[in-house]
Amino acid sequence: MNPLDLIDRYYAAQPPLRSLLIQHSQQVADYALALCRAHPEWHADSDFIREAAMLHDIGIFFCNAPKIFCYGSEPYIRHGYLGGQLLREQGLPRHARVAERHTGSGLTVQQIITQNIPLPVQDWIPETIEEKVICYADKFFSKSKPKQMASPEDIRRQMQRFGDQALENWLLLEQEITRKETSQL
Repeated sequence: MNPLDLIDRYYAAQPPLRSLLIQHSQQVADYALALCRAHPEWHADSDFIREAAMLHDIGIFFCNAPKIFCYGSEPYIRHGYLGGQLLREQGLPRHARVAERHTGSGLTVQQIITQNIPLPVQDWIPETIEEKVICYADKFFSKSKPKQMASPEDIRRQMQRFGDQALENWLLLEQEITRKETSQL
């Protein structure tokens, strides 16, 4: 499966957004794949990671985020969920799970309820190594600052702005990935 075929189906008429989406998605894919190449003991599915990383933000066109060329009507927090629905309709349920679970560093039922987040009330936490490594890699690259790679400290500050649970989710994911990274030393 070529992810660009699906991206072009929804983004061909929006060149600036298409370009930004591809740039961001390629950054995420490259970083996630580099982590996996460095850690064959993860037994991650590299082909799937390449595809899913390229499609993890497929739902941004539904959202209202004019600073990144998105002129839809939905709140941006719903882009992963909406992208997941779109990917399921395309017969890509594993890819859909990545899209749904990459927002923040995963969202819990508690966060959805207490913060009144407009998503179905369930846990949207990455579970597989592929979901985790894409979610992790995604945080280092912002669509609003496409030429910069965030530092771990930048990401922690960003997550703290979304509350203690968001920071805790990130720290758990970061600990798991970095523990996996250093486990072979």
